[in-house]
Amino acid sequence: MSIEAFKTAINTSYTFKHDSIIVGTGMYQQEGVPDAHIKIPLKTLNRHGLVAGATGTGKTKTLQVIAEQLSLKGIPSLLMDMKGDLSGIAQPGVLNKHITKRHNTINLDYHPQGLPVEFLTLSKSYGSQLKATITEFGPLLISKILDLNGTQSGIVSLIFQYCENENIPLLDIKDLKKVLQYSIDEGKDELAKEYGRISSASVNTILRKLIEIEQQDADLFFGETSFDTQDLIRQENGEGVISILRLDDIQDKPQLFSTFMLGLLSEIYKTFPEQGDKDQPELVIFIDEAHLIFKDASKALIDKIESIVKLIRSKGIGLFFVTQNPSDLPDAVLSQLGLKVQHSLRAFTAKDRKDIKQTAQNYPNSEFYEVDEILTQMGIGEALVTALNEKGVPTELSHTLLRAPVSRMGVLTQSEIKEVVKHSKIATKYNTEVDRESAYEILTKKIERSQQITEKETPKKNTQKRKTSAPKEEPGMVETLSKNTMIRQIGRTIFRELTKGILRALKK
Repeated sequence: MSIEAFKTAINTSYTFKHDSIIVGTGMYQQEGVPDAHIKIPLKTLNRHGLVAGATGTGKTKTLQVIAEQLSLKGIPSLLMDMKGDLSGIAQPGVLNKHITKRHNTINLDYHPQGLPVEFLTLSKSYGSQLKATITEFGPLLISKILDLNGTQSGIVSLIFQYCENENIPLLDIKDLKKVLQYSIDEGKDELAKEYGRISSASVNTILRKLIEIEQQDADLFFGETSFDTQDLIRQENGEGVISILRLDDIQDKPQLFSTFMLGLLSEIYKTFPEQGDKDQPELVIFIDEAHLIFKDASKALIDKIESIVKLIRSKGIGLFFVTQNPSDLPDAVLSQLGLKVQHSLRAFTAKDRKDIKQTAQNYPNSEFYEVDEILTQMGIGEALVTALNEKGVPTELSHTLLRAPVSRMGVLTQSEIKEVVKHSKIATKYNTEVDRESAYEILTKKIERSQQITEKETPKKNTQKRKTSAPKEEPGMVETLSKNTMIRQIGRTIFRELTKGILRALKK
């Protein structure tokens, strides 16, 4: 096939009626083709996507490029920054000879600029604190996160119902632990009347599992002020705000990360209206190191995530999973991803070569490449790309030379991050400490009142018992001995008289 045939195939496949973003240019026989731009139609970005490749091949920069181009189109995004190297989006990039050469090849101008950024955090680092209440998660999600069985899930549902009926707020983990303990201790009779007896063994198991997620700092996430998902879809000066969730301090806490992700996706699905078939997405979410969501996750949790991935696109939400290998994701999730950007893979072992052949099968056949071969030959900043066109048909698979990010390709300093947070329009709203009266305080007071009433009533009951029922007097030792002696004497007298009578009868 000639280069002209390649250009014709690319331009035919990547020409759309509606707006799109350019991510790079097609490559033919390892050379960039300036007139073969690779585009992604905005209309299909809610069909989700994958960015995969070995460490150091440019996945993070690809994520950065797509988020920048979306922002310039007015589309906000949420980026999960697991390694801490996406903060540079807030500052302009620096033009150098490598970028100049690349963009001359791509035939695109390069204009360095920073984009509007909002830093978010799950811990106590700089940024707007993300939180949600236990009530907002609900009994179903809490049960899935804790990997509870049917009996234990039923108890959690019962606890939620009791708190709703009694107007007892469930805000954080200590609230849930308090109600669980109350249900098998001081409040067991109260709950038994309405809901039946609760198994203390099952409650103790739930408490142990709550302690496990507490040890991963989940208590930092549960509480108030709850994050309003509408704060993710803001614009500044016509550009979409890029919300960067700083997660570099929780890489070793996958359960906290998966808990947050499931809660966030569920809240977005619950609160965002149905969008129908719009020309561009409402929000795009990039999940870096996506394998952490599924690592050690229960089947129930994975099933829930798979369900949300399938349904959330109707809300105008696009999900991009960023990971090393497509096999890191469940097949049910992988099958939902319309856009695929595959960076190079490494073949160091026989298993690696086998995995590469399997990975190649995730992509459309190409008359211009042997996919399993090109997967190991691409350089940094190159990738195989296939998207969905506006009719939902996969585009031509293209070995692509990707454009450079217009923002800084490096991290911000601590002082620069502080400056961004200082000018945040939402940080004060979420970083103000709130600890209103909830289940823990309400039940603690209820138990204290009950104990005080019990202590007052106990002396009265003891006095009444002494007045109404005097104890019977037990016979003394002397009386007992006297009675026993008299009985023995009577017995001997009767025996003697009977004996005498028998002898007299014999003598006659």
